[in-house]
Amino acid sequence: MEKFEEEVKELIQTRGPAEAAAKIKAYLDEKKNVPVNIGITGESGAGKSTFVNAFRGLDDGDKGAAPTGVVETTSVVTSYPHPQHPNVVFWDLPGIGTTKFPADKYLKLVGFEKFDFFIIISATRFRENDTKLAEEIQKMEKKFYFVRSKIDDDIRNEKRGQKSAFNEEQTLNKIRENCIQGVKSQQVFLVSSVELHLYDFRLLEETLRRELPAHKRHALLLAVPNISLGIISKKKEALQSQIKWHATMAAGMAAVPIPGLSLVVDVAVLVSVVGGYQVTFGLDSSSLENLADRAGVPLNDLKAVITSPLAGNEISRDLIIKLLTSSVGDAALTAVEAFFIGIPILGIPAAITATNRALNAFLTMIAEDAQRVFKKALGLNTPV
Repeated sequence: MEKFEEEVKELIQTRGPAEAAAKIKAYLDEKKNVPVNIGITGESGAGKSTFVNAFRGLDDGDKGAAPTGVVETTSVVTSYPHPQHPNVVFWDLPGIGTTKFPADKYLKLVGFEKFDFFIIISATRFRENDTKLAEEIQKMEKKFYFVRSKIDDDIRNEKRGQKSAFNEEQTLNKIRENCIQGVKSQQVFLVSSVELHLYDFRLLEETLRRELPAHKRHALLLAVPNISLGIISKKKEALQSQIKWHATMAAGMAAVPIPGLSLVVDVAVLVSVVGGYQVTFGLDSSSLENLADRAGVPLNDLKAVITSPLAGNEISRDLIIKLLTSSVGDAALTAVEAFFIGIPILGIPAAITATNRALNAFLTMIAEDAQRVFKKALGLNTPV
């Protein structure tokens, strides 16, 4: 990163802001499009497709969702790009051990080379085929993770059977111990695709990101559904780290001043960046509608807790200009001549500092709305 900053600095000083902006755009586009390919596999009927849909923020039956059913519905290797982050692709793989995909030829038939890691899903204890697959994946020096699905069904059934004697923690420990018998793995993640915020999905997400190559972690983080306030905060932090580059690019590509302000920035860049914030935090119209359906909360109730015009509305040029010239925008542009953004470039235009401050303000507004919407969807009055 230091090398890149020095290159940007040199370009600004020797060839001008436009050249620097072009280099930054290429860098951000490359980072945005880093591919992450996730193979989802396991025995027939394990809930693979439902897991794929849940990770992508979709319900079974939604447009673009992986088909599900009580029998094996995946007969070919099928890709399902994330609807908002298409560089993150989930591959719904046929169940191992089926006639077309016998265990001993499975990895070759599904094309294991393209996957960054595998998630092996079971709705019961892991079987011999699952263990064999894990061993073969290890031989290929790939990562794999065991996920025990449909935990909500198990908890509900145990609670019904044990009644007053039911203890959720003991039940989860029992399921975990039962899962790992015969499995050469120290960890199994217990997950409910219906309620991702419960059980081990948060731990699974953290493990996946930690063990991915550094350049792919950002891409996966932005694609993860908002399953906790912590995830929302991490997304904000990740996006905040890029603001100085967006600000420099917007100022470097500027052509005309913004009406009512002595500020020259490319508003189209700001529209694109803020639109990306909205989508990443699930505050675009379609994401809000999907969340309302999944959570069983009226859409108007979710919208009622939103305080920013940047959530639930189209991010347009007029809206961005209006915010820049509003009280929020004025606060973000105070004393811009006295400050510089966090890269060592002498003589940096005041427009960069102004844009940096404005984008920080916009990102904070959207992240705070995302937290309020998350809590409303789960019926929470206190942080989690």
